Amino acid sequence: MTDNDLYSKPIREKVAVIGSGFGGLCAAARLASEGFDVTIVEMRDKPGGRAYVYEQDGFIFDAGPTVITAPECLEEVFAAAGEKLSDYVEMLPVKPLYRLCWEDGLKFNYSSDLGETLEQIEKISPEDVAGYRKFLEYTENVFQRGYTELAHVPFLKVWSMFKVAPHLVRLKAYRSVYARVSHFLKHPHLREAFSFHSLLVGGNPFGASAIYTLIHYLERKWGVFFPKGGTHALVRSLVALVEKKGGRIRYNQQVRQIRVADARVQGLEYANGEFEAFDRVVSNADVNHTYTKLLSETRSARSSKWFVRNARYSMSLFVLYFGTSKKFPELAHHTILFGKRYKELLEDIFHAGVLADDFSLYLHSPTVSDPDLAPEGCAGFYVLSPVPHLGKANIDWKEVGPKYADKIIDYLEKHQMPGLRESIITQRIFHPGDFQEQLQAHVGSAFSLEPVLWQSAYFRVHNRDPQIEGLYFVGAGTHPGAGIPGVVNSAKATAGLVVADRQGVDLVDIAKQRISKGSLSFSLAAKLFPREL
Repeated sequence: MTDNDLYSKPIREKVAVIGSGFGGLCAAARLASEGFDVTIVEMRDKPGGRAYVYEQDGFIFDAGPTVITAPECLEEVFAAAGEKLSDYVEMLPVKPLYRLCWEDGLKFNYSSDLGETLEQIEKISPEDVAGYRKFLEYTENVFQRGYTELAHVPFLKVWSMFKVAPHLVRLKAYRSVYARVSHFLKHPHLREAFSFHSLLVGGNPFGASAIYTLIHYLERKWGVFFPKGGTHALVRSLVALVEKKGGRIRYNQQVRQIRVADARVQGLEYANGEFEAFDRVVSNADVNHTYTKLLSETRSARSSKWFVRNARYSMSLFVLYFGTSKKFPELAHHTILFGKRYKELLEDIFHAGVLADDFSLYLHSPTVSDPDLAPEGCAGFYVLSPVPHLGKANIDWKEVGPKYADKIIDYLEKHQMPGLRESIITQRIFHPGDFQEQLQAHVGSAFSLEPVLWQSAYFRVHNRDPQIEGLYFVGAGTHPGAGIPGVVNSAKATAGLVVADRQGVDLVDIAKQRISKGSLSFSLAAKLFPREL
């Protein structure tokens, strides 16, 4: 290669993405589309991370997530690669968005249709109709500031937080989700109906920043969707996009260490002892695991290690998957079942570390939208119960899990699904211990760092490590946070940083290496890079 070749051809850096969750896949797709040589390293036998899939007795069970919102951010990933999401997977609209049920018999079809929503509110509490209109206006303002303008923007400097602070104060982001909802609505059931959304990203409505009320407007703006073939069909579509753009995925490959020298990433060391050099590493692994395990032999990023060790983590989940020999046609695709307690139950989960006798549940019925996910005449389900993470509650889930599953089945049979138990033909569970062991999630947290104000934006793990050059983060633990829109936007922010960093250092670093090897004259390099050299 001649000196001229060095500057006439683009530099194809090697980038490793640890983990194939939605954040990792979207980051890989963006980087592969930008010409990077991308390798995804996945420790399991299938892609998806938390969006894994189980195939059991003819049923297809998405491990999660199951609520697909803001499809525009996914469409943008494909558009950035010159492709269309619709050419890869069919997105089915879900109506109603959710059905909310209380033990006193009240049901509320949470709809994207404003007229239908107002009609239902009026039946429950006429005085809250005007309050809801004001709440909707408030959430639109929060959405514009918190999502449209900031979700994809990395917060790397403290001044970047100061710049948006006045806007956050005006929106009362320092208040909790529940406090802001209660400012507009008075009926207790309506307060629950419009505040539960923060739980979808791991936040306690009584502690999560009011910025997360934007989820309400986001769902009303774009709706809720479900991919034909299940959430994993969307995962497979992203894998196909990555591979079409030249990326690759190595399955069943455990990363032992991110090797660092002179505060710069060198590559990955695998569990089998193999080392592979990379110019940059994007970690979609759990942020605590990355800092305390994968970087355990480096002295860099001490402050970040201290932070992730002492941060507050979201609750965990107990998930029961089951298939039945009959259908339950009266069910909606998404059902939220509120128990008798709301604030008190959340206190048990997030603070007291108590596995309560009661619970509130989310019931996912995917075969309502896509019957092909179960054998003919059958139906598949996924029900989850928020529970304390392992750092708060010392529970032997291998022993407690089956008993807890029986309680949930009894509850569903009593309140929603008569004849359920005798119709179950297959089931499996996934508990906090599984989150910790199979996903390497710190304390079994289901959503990484808890979304409180002092763990948001600049105060969350940065998309680019401030001390280790070439190390980046994507996914629930970094900005903007959990949930599909959150991790997909984190991929946009992180990929943008990688691209920008390449522009600044690629040619200079390679020129220096060529000079040291004698394959490039210093005089020519000095003419090309007079300031850098």
